[in-house]
Amino acid sequence: MTAFSLRRLRALLRKEWLQVKRDPMTLRLIVALPVMQLLIFGYAINSNPHDLPTGVLMAQPSTYERTVVAALRNSGYYRVRTLSSEREAEEGIAQGKLLFVVNVPPGFDRRVDRGESPAILIDTDGTDPTAIGYATAALGGLTDVLARDLPPVRRAATATTAPFRFVVHTRYNPEQLTVLNVVPGLICVVLMMSTLMLTTLAITRERERGTMENLLAMPVRPIEVMLAKIAPYVGIGYLQVLIILLVAVGLLHLPIHGSIVLLFAVLGLFIASNLALGITYSTLAANQMQAQQMAQFTMLPFMLLSGFVFPFQGMPRWARVVGEIMPTTHAMRIVRGVLLKGNGLAEILPELWPIALFTGCTVVIAVRFYRETLD
Repeated sequence: MTAFSLRRLRALLRKEWLQVKRDPMTLRLIVALPVMQLLIFGYAINSNPHDLPTGVLMAQPSTYERTVVAALRNSGYYRVRTLSSEREAEEGIAQGKLLFVVNVPPGFDRRVDRGESPAILIDTDGTDPTAIGYATAALGGLTDVLARDLPPVRRAATATTAPFRFVVHTRYNPEQLTVLNVVPGLICVVLMMSTLMLTTLAITRERERGTMENLLAMPVRPIEVMLAKIAPYVGIGYLQVLIILLVAVGLLHLPIHGSIVLLFAVLGLFIASNLALGITYSTLAANQMQAQQMAQFTMLPFMLLSGFVFPFQGMPRWARVVGEIMPTTHAMRIVRGVLLKGNGLAEILPELWPIALFTGCTVVIAVRFYRETLD
């Protein structure tokens, strides 16, 4: 056996480095992935969200009622807007546009003057306990601050009791169980990861096995190839949803307040969006490793910026804008709304069209690049 040779080692290292340089896509992903992780964890993630969407119902706005609303706004936790009716409040909570609805009772000023300690009812959306936790805890401090700011006459009337009380009513998840937030989100994350990873290999596998020429020689349209590639994985996705729901209902006692048929129909569109993205990556990638790297590069922001791990409202504006582009964000809202709130088609419709638009765009891109392969 020959002795160890630095010359041969240098030659082998040079050969390996040349192979790496011939794959610029992999080099870009290697650099971009840690940078993206650093930006997301450094700037986008916040477990103590502020500026949460809040609606206020006031029968007859008065000076002290406006003071209470101003205190909520100045706390930094609430982004307050006045509501015109209870119907608007109900729709806002159901569609996820509002996390809090503050209901100030009629005659609030007079009842404070008489020392009756009136209650201000706050309805909260309990489908995301982490998002509302800190804001709800801050209400006690607001009561003490406002009591000190009372005029002397009112302070004397409320010397023995609090001037008013915040009564929090948590909807959809009264016990604020984390499992009721995690399981619906997990359905979307599992679907996203599995369908995306499987379909990214669809076209590249044909190339590496040498069967791509046979596929190109067939008298079929690009869209027909795309549909044939993704069809088996739609069934796999539905099977995963069924397994998760059976385990969640049987072992974790997940409530189902909405229509299962509607849920499966909507998830079909979400599955299609991920499959279309996977096919797009598969047509762009030169080999299976590149396709998997593209999928991994996508999965991290899809999971972190969707509101699954950290509250969506706690992210800065730029991160929320990016998150709104991703179908996972809208799918999570839909699944939580159907399962926990009993939402119907009217409530989830605003979340459906972004998924449909994303799916359509990715299909067009995939077909275009597949046609370039044909040429």
